[in-house]
Amino acid sequence: MRKIFLAFFLICVVNLGFSQITPTVNKDQNQRQDGLIKNENYQEDSYQGSTKSTSNENIKNKDAKIDMYLIVSSKNDTTYVDTTLTVRKEYKFNYLRKDNFNLMPFSNVGQSYNTLIYNFNDNNLMPLFGARARHFNYMEIEDIYYYHVPTPFTELYYKTAFEQGQQIDAFFTANTSKQFNFSIAYKGLRSLGKYQHALTSTGNFRFTSSYKTKDNRYIANAHIVAQDLLNQENGGLQDSNVPYFESGNPEFKDRELLAVNFEDAKNVLKGKRFHLNHKYNINKKTDSLTKNTLSIGQVISFEDKYYEYNQDNQNDYFGEAFQQEDLRDRVTLEDFNTQLYANYSNNIIGRIQFNASYNNYNYGYDKVTNIDNSLITNRLKGEVISIGGSYFKNIKGFNIEGEFGLNVSGEFEGNFIMGKASYQFTDDIAFSAKINHASKAPNYNFLLYQSVYENYNWQSNFNNTETQNIEFTLQSNKIANLSLNITSINDYLYFKKVSDSGLVKPFQNDKAINYLSIKLEKEFRYKKFALDNTIVYQTVKDDNQVFNVPEIVTRNTLYYSDYFFKKALFLQTGITFNYFSNYYMNGYDPLLAEFYVQTDREFGGFPRFDFFVNAKIQQARIFIKAEHINSAWTGYDYYSAPNHPYRDFVIRFGLVWNFFL
Repeated sequence: MRKIFLAFFLICVVNLGFSQITPTVNKDQNQRQDGLIKNENYQEDSYQGSTKSTSNENIKNKDAKIDMYLIVSSKNDTTYVDTTLTVRKEYKFNYLRKDNFNLMPFSNVGQSYNTLIYNFNDNNLMPLFGARARHFNYMEIEDIYYYHVPTPFTELYYKTAFEQGQQIDAFFTANTSKQFNFSIAYKGLRSLGKYQHALTSTGNFRFTSSYKTKDNRYIANAHIVAQDLLNQENGGLQDSNVPYFESGNPEFKDRELLAVNFEDAKNVLKGKRFHLNHKYNINKKTDSLTKNTLSIGQVISFEDKYYEYNQDNQNDYFGEAFQQEDLRDRVTLEDFNTQLYANYSNNIIGRIQFNASYNNYNYGYDKVTNIDNSLITNRLKGEVISIGGSYFKNIKGFNIEGEFGLNVSGEFEGNFIMGKASYQFTDDIAFSAKINHASKAPNYNFLLYQSVYENYNWQSNFNNTETQNIEFTLQSNKIANLSLNITSINDYLYFKKVSDSGLVKPFQNDKAINYLSIKLEKEFRYKKFALDNTIVYQTVKDDNQVFNVPEIVTRNTLYYSDYFFKKALFLQTGITFNYFSNYYMNGYDPLLAEFYVQTDREFGGFPRFDFFVNAKIQQARIFIKAEHINSAWTGYDYYSAPNHPYRDFVIRFGLVWNFFL
């Protein structure tokens, strides 16, 4: 099946290349019609006080306007290129290239992140691949974008790393005609790190193509993604060396002198994905007032990925092993999915979609394991058929949305249903309410895991995790952005160290967990100064104490913005304060590449101050930051996970440069 699919996919891509794009946008259309024109990102950045997105003075084709450089998401929401310099761009200038307010990064760039704030909006009907701690930079289908540009467009991203390395993200897109667009990009990183045996080396290659016929009847978007994410692992500081780090002794300011648990291990996550989403509009749309539209489409996706852990010698950190040298664990997943869907839109009843999906999965290992006369199989293979649908209707500014999905056959049960209502009271004030119920199968590594380490072998039959979530949001630039999330979780799955052995095992919670989070965002401006605030309050009712989050997470940025040199230079400079309260922070297991619950010691309660100077010159944005400037005088109690210290003071710089040809 794999070879047949690859051949079919390549034929489709070649046909797209010899045909000739993504749709241009009719600005007179309803903002939600067919999922087009959704400028939320641009409005958010504009709110931060910068002026226009960019001028046309650096675009050689004078007929090309900045709002013609379109970016289309996997859900067909469309924005356009934005070259402003705002505080939001400062928050996104990092390895993930997204705001990581809810995450606590490890000491070296490209390592994992501890999660401070959770959301339960993922309605995936299939189990997820394991090694979730390695997936923060793994680009999923929703992370890939398609483009439509009047002239070739390039973006170069660069940022320094930690010792003997750099990080880059180079992107190029062009339209060969009004009908066909392609883009090619590569994101790469190599960083040695400050601690022993903490090197990271990652690469994300992606290629996209978009095609649309001249009569707008047939549309196709396709992408190919290849990813290689490697980390050396050291297990964190040895317990005996933790006091040396926390003492602030100048002798140990050279972090390479601190002893780690091991220096001979690494893990790697690799994956390839081929994806095609194409549709055909059965009736031709003559104008924006067409009452009835009908289209049919298909999504084809094939992903082949594996996770591997290698270690030269057995280490008691993970317990006993079946062999003493050249230890290697490798788990693979081949996942093929195809979906057929139909969209019907009517100006009276709204927009309706129905879909049916077929999923073929093959997860597991190349050997079987027998422990204590108990046979652990090596494969989970099967097929799942599911159905789903969605609905949208706008009634005089009042939006009603709904979506559902259900597995109707196969080994994995799963379902979700979501309903949302929103209303735009004024140009500045919008309110929405959403309710979501989901039942999800456990991730594959909870169901089956094999390792050369004896403790890390299991085959389980856990129940689905069920979540019920209610969300209320108020958005207002003048008042504040406020969101309230109430979530109930049943049969929560987690990893935890077994008390008698001190080794990690999977568990399922037998009591309900209630999780409340409130998020407030507000910026205050006075002349050329601004204070941007994001504050989150969280509380959890959990009798077994297996779902732990900090009560308070806050980020506050005081900054100054102005033009200089006859407006040739736009400058922003300021200081950012980050803080989260003490809590039982999750530990990190490098063999599983998963976080586990621990209740031995609380971490957090330390401030982080970052000073930054950012500048925009034409289409180049320059970023300079002094990170954690208070590390030497507020105490050495800062951790990303137990035994994994956060970063010391460091100065880093980089840039984002756009080219319009």
